[in-house]
This record gives sequence, structure tokens and C-alpha cells, in this order.
Amino acid sequence: MNIVTIGGVTVGLCILIHFGVGWWPGSKPLRKDPVKHAAALLPFLAAWAYGVLAILGVGGLVGWTADTALWISNWLGDVALVWGVGGRAGQSASAGTYLPLTQTGGALVLILTIALVALAKKSQHASDIKRGAWCGVCLGTSAGVAGFAAVPLAQAANWLGGTVYGALA
Repeated sequence: MNIVTIGGVTVGLCILIHFGVGWWPGSKPLRKDPVKHAAALLPFLAAWAYGVLAILGVGGLVGWTADTALWISNWLGDVALVWGVGGRAGQSASAGTYLPLTQTGGALVLILTIALVALAKKSQHASDIKRGAWCGVCLGTSAGVAGFAAVPLAQAANWLGGTVYGALA
């Protein structure tokens, strides 16, 4: 299981807040054209969901990359907490349980990985996609996210993978 520290959760929340502040169009423009502004959230949110799925125990290169990103984020966040604000580092008290991916769910994550890499290279939203995936990796195993989003995302990936591969068999 991938353990997230308080520093890792802090990094994930900082990425989320940084994106949200950059995205926020203001009250008046948001009321005038909510669909346009909500659509600007989609690349980040889709990549965030992918990051959550990637950290849910997928092995191989995808799992190693997600684990490494989480380890680096934990370290950076812990250093920032200790040296930046005089706090303490340590394992998050909110580390939660999660639903692991099935074999077909893992296959779906591999397909999503290829799609995400292609989008990150070709899309005008490459920065949002990269930040969203990183944020998802950081927050994917925290208890609040694991209870709120990780379990339904894993269930959806497992179901969709089983449906797609079941139809092909």
C-alpha cells in the first residue's frame, strides 16, 4: 500500500488550490457563461481521476512512476512543513483504505495512461493534465479522498474493464 504523509497531502492540496485560483474567472463571468468555465475544469479533473487510479496499487512502470511521484511529494511536503513553517513531518493520520484494481481495471488504467501521455504531449491543456495527475497521485490514498472518490473510481474502472474485456472474450 502506498502511504501518504501529511506533507504529501499538503502538496496535493497546494496543487489543487493553485489550479483553482488560476481557473477562477470571477463571479460575474462564471454566472454569465458557466458551461464554458466549467468545461475548463475537465482536463484537470480527468487527469486527477487518472492520478487517483494510478496510485491504487497498479504495478509495473505505471505503479512505480506513481509511487515515485508520491514519495517525492511526501518528501517535498514534509521538508516544506518542517523548514518552511516549523511543523512536524510524519505519516498522515488520515491514511485510508482503498479498493484495489482488478486485472481488467489495471488494463483500463494502462489504456488511460497511453491516452493521458498523448494528451499531455499534444493538448493545449498539457500543464493542467500534468498537475491534475500529480494532484490525484498525492491525494488518492488520503482517507478523505479514498472514501469520497478513490473507491467509486476503482469500482468504475473495474466494472468498465470487466465489461470491455468481457465483451471481447
